[in-house]
Amino acid sequence: MAKKITLNKSGEISLKEGYLRFIQQKRAMNVAPDTIDYYDMCYKYFTDYLDEQTLCSEINSETAIDYILYLRQSREKISDTTVNTYLRGVRAIFYYLMEKGNIPAFKAKLIRAEKKIKETYTDDELNRLLKKPDLKRDTFAVYRNWVIVCYLLGTGNRARTVCNLKIGDIDFGTHEIRLKKVKNKKQYIIPLSKTLEKSLREYLEYRQGEPDDCLFCNAYGQPMTQEGLASAIYYFNTSRGVAKYSIHLFRHTFAKKWILNRGDIFRLQQVLGHSSIEIVKEYVNMYGHDLRQGFDEFNPLDNMSVEVNRQKIDMKRK
Repeated sequence: MAKKITLNKSGEISLKEGYLRFIQQKRAMNVAPDTIDYYDMCYKYFTDYLDEQTLCSEINSETAIDYILYLRQSREKISDTTVNTYLRGVRAIFYYLMEKGNIPAFKAKLIRAEKKIKETYTDDELNRLLKKPDLKRDTFAVYRNWVIVCYLLGTGNRARTVCNLKIGDIDFGTHEIRLKKVKNKKQYIIPLSKTLEKSLREYLEYRQGEPDDCLFCNAYGQPMTQEGLASAIYYFNTSRGVAKYSIHLFRHTFAKKWILNRGDIFRLQQVLGHSSIEIVKEYVNMYGHDLRQGFDEFNPLDNMSVEVNRQKIDMKRK
C-alpha cells in the first residue's frame, strides 16, 4: 500500500517525502527493479551529504554543485564518470520535484568527463573460456556455465535478460531468440547464430525441460538469479585462469568484435536493444584505436594507389 505524503505547516515537503513520492510514481509506471535500486543508491549517497529532512524548496543549483565537490572530497580517487552516475539519479529526482513545483527550477548539469575505453575480454582470455568442457569429467554446472559464456558472447545480452530466458524463447525453426525481459521493456527478436545454435541444441539434450522452463537453471532446476549468474561466471572464469569475470564485459566484447568484424552499427543497435544510435556510436569512438585493422584495405586513397603511383612528377630544375 502506498504511503501517504504529509506536508508541514507551510505546505512544503521534505526531501525524504519528495523522494518517496518520486519512487511511488516510478513504481506506478512499472519501472524495472534494477532502476529502482539505482535511484535508491543515488538517493542514499546524496543524503549522506544533505539531510533528508531538508525542505525541497531549499534545494537549488548550488546544492548540486556542492554535492559534486562533496563527492570528490569524500571519496578517494572517484572518477568523473562515477560522479555523473550518482548525479544522474539525483538529477532525475530533482527534475520530478521541479515539475511538481516542490523545487525551484534550475539546471543540474553533469560534469565534463573523459570517456575511457571500456574493458573487454582479450582473444587469449576468450580462447580459454570457450574451450569446451569434458562432459565425461566435468559437472553439469561447469558445462552449463560454458554454454552461458557462449550465449553471452554470441548475443551481447544483459544478465537480467539471460536469467529470464525460457527454453521456448529459443526458436530453432526460425533460428531466432525472443527476448522478453529487457531493459526498456520492448520485447524484440535477434538472430540465432549457427555456432550458438549448435551449442544450445546439445545443451538442451542434457537440460531437457518444457518450453516454459527456464533455459539456464540452478542445481535445483529453478531460474538463476542475477547474483547466482554472477557467481557462476566468477567461478568458471577464474577456474580457466581469467581474472575478469564481469558479465557486462561480454556485452562490450560483443560490440567491439562486431565493429572490428565490419558489422554495421545500425544492426548492432538492434541486436543490443539500444533505443539510441548515439550509445552505439560510443563503441566506435572507444575502440577507434583497434579500427586500424583493415584500414589500408578500405581506405579510399590506398584503393586508388595504382593510379596514384602511376603518376610521375618530373621536377627538373630550370
